Amino acid sequence: MVSANSSNGVTDQVLVEEKSSVRTLILNRPRQLNALSFPMISRLLELFIAYEDDPNVKLVILKGQGRAFCAGGDVAAVANDPNMGAIFFWKEYSLNYMMATYKKIQVSILDGIVMGGGAGASVHGRFRVATENSMFAMPETALGLFPDVGASFYLSRLPGFFGEYAGLTGARLDGSEMLACGLATHYVPSMRLSSLEDALCKANSADQAIVSAIIDEFSEKPTLKEKSAYHRLDIIDRCFSRRTVEEILSALGRETVSGEDWIFTATQSLKKASPTSLKISLKAIREGRLQGVGQCLIQEYRMCCHVLRKEVSKDFFEGCRAILIDKDRNPKWEPSRLELVSDEMVDQYFSKVDDKDWEDLVLPVKDNLPAAAFAKL
Repeated sequence: MVSANSSNGVTDQVLVEEKSSVRTLILNRPRQLNALSFPMISRLLELFIAYEDDPNVKLVILKGQGRAFCAGGDVAAVANDPNMGAIFFWKEYSLNYMMATYKKIQVSILDGIVMGGGAGASVHGRFRVATENSMFAMPETALGLFPDVGASFYLSRLPGFFGEYAGLTGARLDGSEMLACGLATHYVPSMRLSSLEDALCKANSADQAIVSAIIDEFSEKPTLKEKSAYHRLDIIDRCFSRRTVEEILSALGRETVSGEDWIFTATQSLKKASPTSLKISLKAIREGRLQGVGQCLIQEYRMCCHVLRKEVSKDFFEGCRAILIDKDRNPKWEPSRLELVSDEMVDQYFSKVDDKDWEDLVLPVKDNLPAAAFAKL
């Protein structure tokens, strides 16, 4: 059974299929690459909350319509209204936390673009299925923002310092790289996805081991491309383990390995990104290694509030102008250079907002969590 749902006057942005005890939620803004609008986030949170306590629901499948799973949050709308932006991020991070601590199994089908908010809506779930069409990226530093939606939690837990590499440079990863680094739990050729979904519905099971075994039946072990940066974790660790962004750039400059195109691409990405964004992103990922997912989301919400209040820098709004609105792709960052972004400026993003109208994110207290969810706390 398929039903269309409406929220806040916007119809059909989240479709629901009901088969036995499985609920399949379909992100349905294909022309916008399923970018998450506020009504979509609100509806997803509403559905996840309802399903968690519904004995008739054992499994939730999340996927996207068209060539994207989800290309991120609708940040242009956020930039237009900072106060609404705070509400947007509060609701989105609440959804991320619900997924990270979910008592039932979430299977995300990542058959296409997975960026920003799309990563937050999937990586926190139990199973993430990549395909040959998958393309993952956290491109926020090029937009004057920072990898959020819990990225300080999950990027910091990737092998070595691969999370710093992916988070600071916005590097694009394919399905095989997603599987190799742990962003995906399985890799299934797209032609088998329909059969996989049918098998999950027929199994009618809430047992994690059974669901995993079913996905395993359809999975492959893909081969990394010859020029994948993941082959060179030694170089990534040597460079991205450095204490500061400046030292990371210097370390990359000293690498003279022939044929390593990714080093040049990474260096150029860092040089084009917002200096402020790079510094707060590095600090967030480093601190995230020692924090639970809830702490990470609360900290990221503080950072978002400071971004929206333009207290230290207006780079997010300049990035939206240059990349999304005027599309001249020539943002004028301020401060314009890394050395002009002081430690005190960075620390301000991590402080509690001194304004009673901008409160810290409050997450629900959850009990009787499964072991996989409890471990994230």
